[in-house]
Amino acid sequence: MTAEGIVGEYLALKRETDADLLAMQMGDFYEFFHEDARTVGRELDLKVSQRSSGGKTYDMAGVPVDDLTPYLRALVERGYRVAVAEQYETDGGHARSIERVVTPGTLLTPTTDEAQYLATITSDESDSSTQYGLAFLDSTTGQFHVTAVMGEDAVLTELYRFTPTEILPGPTVRSADELLTRIDERIETNVTLFDTESFADGRATHAVREQFGEIESTIDIDAACAIRAAGAALVYVEETGTAVLGAITRLRSYAADDHVSMDETTQRNLELVETMTGSGRSVADTIDHTVTSAGGRLLGAWLTRPRQSRGEIERRQAAITALCESALVREEIRETLAVVSDLERIASRAVSGSIGPHGLVRTRRTLESLPTIIDRVRSTERLAESPLGALMDHLQAPALKAVRETLAAGLTDDPPKTLTQGGVIRPGFDDELDELCEQLSQATEWIDTLAEREQERHGISRLSVDRNKTDGYYIQVGKSERDSVPDEYEGIKTLKNAERYETDALREHERTILRLEERRGELEAQLFESLRETVADSAGVLQTAGKALAEIDLLAGLAQHAVRNDWVKPTITEPGPIDIEAGRHPVVENETEFVPNDLSMTEDWRFLVVTGPNMSGKSTYMRQTALIVLLAQIGSYVPARSATIGLVDGIFTRVGALDELAQGRSTFMVEMQELSNILHSATSDSLVILDEVGRGTATYDGISIAWATTEYLHNEIRAKTLFATHYHELTELADRLPGVHNVHMAADEHDGDVTFLWTIEDGPADRSYGVHVAELASVPEPVVDRSRSVLERLRADKAIDVRGAQNGDGDTQQVVFDLGSGQFKRGAVDDARAENGHDPAVETVVSELESVDLESQSPIDLLADVQRWQNQLVDR
Repeated sequence: MTAEGIVGEYLALKRETDADLLAMQMGDFYEFFHEDARTVGRELDLKVSQRSSGGKTYDMAGVPVDDLTPYLRALVERGYRVAVAEQYETDGGHARSIERVVTPGTLLTPTTDEAQYLATITSDESDSSTQYGLAFLDSTTGQFHVTAVMGEDAVLTELYRFTPTEILPGPTVRSADELLTRIDERIETNVTLFDTESFADGRATHAVREQFGEIESTIDIDAACAIRAAGAALVYVEETGTAVLGAITRLRSYAADDHVSMDETTQRNLELVETMTGSGRSVADTIDHTVTSAGGRLLGAWLTRPRQSRGEIERRQAAITALCESALVREEIRETLAVVSDLERIASRAVSGSIGPHGLVRTRRTLESLPTIIDRVRSTERLAESPLGALMDHLQAPALKAVRETLAAGLTDDPPKTLTQGGVIRPGFDDELDELCEQLSQATEWIDTLAEREQERHGISRLSVDRNKTDGYYIQVGKSERDSVPDEYEGIKTLKNAERYETDALREHERTILRLEERRGELEAQLFESLRETVADSAGVLQTAGKALAEIDLLAGLAQHAVRNDWVKPTITEPGPIDIEAGRHPVVENETEFVPNDLSMTEDWRFLVVTGPNMSGKSTYMRQTALIVLLAQIGSYVPARSATIGLVDGIFTRVGALDELAQGRSTFMVEMQELSNILHSATSDSLVILDEVGRGTATYDGISIAWATTEYLHNEIRAKTLFATHYHELTELADRLPGVHNVHMAADEHDGDVTFLWTIEDGPADRSYGVHVAELASVPEPVVDRSRSVLERLRADKAIDVRGAQNGDGDTQQVVFDLGSGQFKRGAVDDARAENGHDPAVETVVSELESVDLESQSPIDLLADVQRWQNQLVDR
């Protein structure tokens, strides 16, 4: 076919798909043409060549057939959807058709161990609100979750929990521009506009029934939008040709009250699985001692989805306790787990047909490790009586033993990577294959000894026998001895220093070898496919075993961390008091010498106003409280001397401000939106962490918002709350509201030097030591000294000299702040006005000073005005 015809076929196939790129098989290569070639050349640093035909030049780039997977992975992880057109033989030659579309949400061989969720979102409108259905499907493991939530904020929360690599919004969601905009701003993902018909009730419901049977027995959730979301995900996986539907064996529905509610802001602020700056260590990084990829994934899921079920939490605690008390066996279990592979992902790849010989060997070796783990647990009474004993049942399923024995009998110990090389199937597994291999061995032995026989027979010393793709088998003789070549040798190629020949006998043996190799390859492929199907048919039991191994690994890792870091088992109670003795921050305690602190929150002390100097540890104290509660509710031990945790239904934080000016939202607007979400979402069983609410606006506005927020949280919501503030006016509420109590971070001042003690004490702080913090931050000494002077005069309600501003007689200009009324007072400026005969510049400044209202003006605007007044007085 001409280049023009090939490119025409490529473009015709490209029109059949909405994928971004098309990889079209041409013999031993997959080729990209035109703009696709330039794109993959740029993204993958591939050479782009040109092919000319009919006066036209076409850009093209290609990759070998055996190397397509890593290139696909690289393109998909960059956000591209890639269609793959396979070549197949026909009576008239060959043809090509698109067999699959690889997308971020259906990539089966990702480069990381993290979950690769595809998310679908649907919605139903009612008179007062919008209900959203969400489905999360990880095609690499078969994990499938579905839920229904109310409102956009709840959608963002769930998306942030699962961090999907691809999102499919349904037709009604696509019309909600604001939601898609918020997703684009908050979630790093790829949005795909999939066929709207796939979200229709009929097709989606049919897809769920086809996969799982009757919906009522599959999904414990009464929401049509959730069914549509699940069905659309299944349709998408089927239509992209991923071929993993057989690995999706269970659909898990969950409700909001199954897990602790944590909005996206809280998950980000607490740095559960990633840090806010991209550097340093997250909570997951710090406590992750898992030795398997599945265990690491499970840790991320537990941290972002803490449980509300006291029974489940205490089950996990009991297993960790048993592992803490069985150090030697724990280490033996971890050593065994370190060599097991990811059974969940193996099951999906087996079902899809993408697993190779090495993947099946890893499956066999993993299954061979299970008896060791079972024996270690069952032979240790403390572990056998713990919840770990029940997990062993998932590792003892008869189907697992059958798969293990079949793979052990069928696979060689160290097979080649591809089937074409032979040697994948173990001798003795199949009689026909054994017979073929014996015949092939005899034929190749005749070839292997041919050179020696011919040298002796004809007295030719420089004679060898070899094989290549072009010439097949040949006899090569050095040119110096070609006169000794017998007549039966037929020349096939002349080289610089040698001649190549073949004989009738050599051709006959070559035909025999080629026939035997072809048949052996076909038979090995059939036998390997049978072994793969054995694994695929047991996908469900393999996934269950994989989940059990992941949980054992995670529980052992949490026990390891608890023992190494002196963590304790918290007492879990129904919603009620939280009491922590000598609590620590789980990350910070590993980075510095940490000073532990107590915390007690009861009905009488449910709202703590936390004051104290900047940099004294207020934020760390509040974050460690939230993290100790969270760790307790994933079933982990916690960093404390002792802890009693009344279950919470939600953890909400407003800590710091992420500047989102690029999205047109000021720091203060972000702060207020986050506060609004907390006040709408928190309940009396929630834990709320607030840090400096109201500081982004004018002082009196900020105090007013903070004051009203305190009253609302205390009186209406009644949530357990820690509120750090520099508004000392709020400390007065402790004398007026029964649930409010003041605590502060202590500091010691001696001879002008301040030492932060990092300890929490009762009562409000007497001041903030802001000037001292400026000194610690290496603010220039003249500025620090001047700050102290101004602060002293402000406290004494004295006039402040405006340095650099003088009247005509050289007198220094002065300003007096009335902090009680929020107005400026005039000091020497009155005298300056009289002495200067009502100088216009002085009059202007004085007039503006008289009209300034601190209650409505922000500190930044005020500083700008002071600078402007100073310039006016200097320049007049």
